[in-house]
Amino acid sequence: MKQKMVLILAVGMGILAFVLTHLYLKAELNKLTAGLRKVPVVVAREDLRIGTVLDSSNTAALEVFENGLSPRVFKLEDRNRAMGRSLNFPVKKGEPIMWHHLGVKSLTELGGLADLVPSGMRAMSIPVSTETAVSGLIRPNDRVDILGTFSFIDQANPEEMETVTFTVLQDVTVLATGQETARVELEISSTRRRGSYNTVTISVFPEEAELLAFAMNVKGTLTLTLRDPEDNGILDQTPPLNFQALQRELPRLNQRRQRARPDSGPVNLLQRP
Repeated sequence: MKQKMVLILAVGMGILAFVLTHLYLKAELNKLTAGLRKVPVVVAREDLRIGTVLDSSNTAALEVFENGLSPRVFKLEDRNRAMGRSLNFPVKKGEPIMWHHLGVKSLTELGGLADLVPSGMRAMSIPVSTETAVSGLIRPNDRVDILGTFSFIDQANPEEMETVTFTVLQDVTVLATGQETARVELEISSTRRRGSYNTVTISVFPEEAELLAFAMNVKGTLTLTLRDPEDNGILDQTPPLNFQALQRELPRLNQRRQRARPDSGPVNLLQRP
């Protein structure tokens, strides 16, 4: 009986300590947020996948503190501008809906390209062609790798040029293709052809912008490769590829391709043999 009373007392003390701690933390939070104004923003009512069309059934309003609120968040007063648009990025339940999550009609709708550039990054345009931009199928909000092919003087034979290819940047977000800043799947019918473009604008860090500016002024070509939207893995940097390295690598690459066939079972493409 005595042991039971001790146990009940211990549980009671634990509950009391929890309640007091909760009240204390709540009081401290109220002190910190005193005077701060809250504004309603649009959030996801549930986990939303890429391609989901926003409506009143999958979005909700949530009040958050205005202090430090990103200008890219949809406030409740802008809710109608988000409804009916499809998501270009997945959004978790309770997360705010932001401008860059959605397809937009034009630059003027967001007040300019600058509103699409993440904080701390830079927008930079690079020249492309149909051949170097996956037949022109790359679209805003896609993610790409950038390969560079350059010609240098062969150190072993200064009278000849050597061509090398290597991956310059990986997992880069496309902000715009030509003047198109984002896609709106519902507004593009199967009979409407998308416009062609000869530049792609990407989001990069300042030091990456310097690297690309240098690469574009060296004799060579930049080529884009399109990534799976769910694939954000980064491969280890490989040595530059020239003709001799290509001959050495072909057998390994062919074996890897064979193992990656659907009937060969699961394979980790990020793992090098």
